[in-house]
Amino acid sequence: MSSRPKSLLAPGHRGCAGCCDAMAAKFTLMASGEDCIVINPTGCLEVMTTPYPESSWEVPWIHSLFENTAAVASGIEAALKAKGKIGKTKIIAMGGDGSTLDIGIRSISGAFERGHDFTYVCIDNEAYMNTGVQRSGATPFNASTTTSPAGKVSFGNQRPKKNMPAIIAAHGSPYIATTSVAYPKDMIRKVKMANETVGPTYIHAHAPCTTGWGFDTSKTVEIGKLAVETALWPMFEMEDGEITKVRKIKNPKPVEDYLKMQRRFKHLFTMKGGEEEIKKIQVIADKNVVDFGL
Repeated sequence: MSSRPKSLLAPGHRGCAGCCDAMAAKFTLMASGEDCIVINPTGCLEVMTTPYPESSWEVPWIHSLFENTAAVASGIEAALKAKGKIGKTKIIAMGGDGSTLDIGIRSISGAFERGHDFTYVCIDNEAYMNTGVQRSGATPFNASTTTSPAGKVSFGNQRPKKNMPAIIAAHGSPYIATTSVAYPKDMIRKVKMANETVGPTYIHAHAPCTTGWGFDTSKTVEIGKLAVETALWPMFEMEDGEITKVRKIKNPKPVEDYLKMQRRFKHLFTMKGGEEEIKKIQVIADKNVVDFGL
């Protein structure tokens, strides 16, 4: 009889029930195996898996600052290269949307421009969840956060979600993919592909957050799937700057199906003018259908 594979993210961490970060880390480690080194900046994943003196990581793990995850990964890659071990031990940088799209984008740009051989995984829960649900560059249009609250003068965040895959593509990355924690097999396959591709590769994983988004802890996967099924989260792969694979959607669902399940969009269904704002979000989804050939 074959034994069940060892979980490389041990149970007993402090994550919320239905935690998207724990799911993303687990799937990444399933794809990478024991021979890897993880670099993880400050954020929910770091805080809830490593309360001193405990750790849930069953692989080598290094805590970086918010802003320098990719720089640390670059240094590890250079050290392994000097020891003749590059290409054997996988180097995985794993940060949230705040440390990826905002605070750490400079070190990511440098690492990708220099062509270091590692995989960067962005766990995108669309706000700074660990410090109080503040808006990030990944926060979607009209979402209410503590720094972009809905109220008398605003429907929430008025800026579009930053297109990080396009930014990475502009750096010449050989492999880029978007995925979701709601599709484990898809995420595992794409992380494996990224690990096996020489050069700096990028995985952008959509990660519904029960606390910050405001939904029941049992609904993480359901909401993640709705983001894809409404075309608000296109799932695709890029090789050398060209889209090579897209997850097709038959009969996309209306965006209301996704929005109504989350507290951060509740105001769109209660405030005067909310219907028009929902139509604007539907335009975003419809444009994704056209742009990505969904």
